[in-house]
This record gives sequence, structure tokens and C-alpha cells, in this order.
Amino acid sequence: MNNIKKIIVLAVLLTTTVFYGQRRPDREKIKSLKIAFITERLDLSSSEAEVFWPVYNAHEEKMNEFRKTERSEIRGKLRNLDAISDSEADRLLEKYIALDEEKNKEQRSFLKKLKKIVSAKKTVLLMKTEEDFKKRLIQQYRKKRSGGGGQR
Repeated sequence: MNNIKKIIVLAVLLTTTVFYGQRRPDREKIKSLKIAFITERLDLSSSEAEVFWPVYNAHEEKMNEFRKTERSEIRGKLRNLDAISDSEADRLLEKYIALDEEKNKEQRSFLKKLKKIVSAKKTVLLMKTEEDFKKRLIQQYRKKRSGGGGQR
């Protein structure tokens, strides 16, 4: 069972290398690294992984749609805040609140589904793992921007 996990992680890392070599967008590299990071941390059995990844990927797609909507319909309009009337600001705020409620509803639904697929402990571990991945990503970005190439 442990060998399967190692093979999956290796395959994802090799895929990441291929993406990097082909100069694919950073988004694809990050996605591949995130999959490997989550796979390693959660130590999913093959039966868990088979059910986990479709649910996780569907949730990620929905959350990305929420982020796109927020960027285009709300934050994009805030660039020229001086030109927005009070009533337009009120509409934007209401749209933001509604979107936030939809995101929270999706997050709750996702966590409930996940708890049926993997243990509650692994569900909480996923939340921590995603946070750890974001922190690591930000650290790498800062290191890259500052020109620091040293190992940790």
C-alpha cells in the first residue's frame, strides 16, 4: 500500500517536471505540487483516494469559480473606487456578502462529504495541509523574488 503512494507521488513530481520543462503556466505546476503534497500528508489508501480526488477536484473548481467571480465582478470594480456611487458600492457589498455566503455553503457541504469519505481526523488534516501548502508556496515566492536560492 505504501509503495502505491510513493509511485503516485513520484508520478506527480515527474509530471511537474514535464510541465516545468514545457514552460506551462505556473498554475499547473502549483496544482501538481499541491496534489503530491496532499497525497503524501493524508496518506490516503487507494480506495480513499479513488473517492477523495473527484470530490476534492470538484470542490476546487467551484472555489476557483468563486474567486474568478469575486475578482471580475467585485474587486475589479474597486480599482476606480472614486467613480463608484454609494448605491453602486451598496450593490457591490451585497454581491460580496452573497458570494461569501455561497462560498461558505460550498465549504460546509464539501467538509460534510469529505467526512463520509475519510475520517474526521484526515478531514481536519486536509485543512491544515492546505494551509501549510499555502505558507510554503508564499515562502518560495518570497525567496524567489528576493533572489534567495538557498535550501531550507
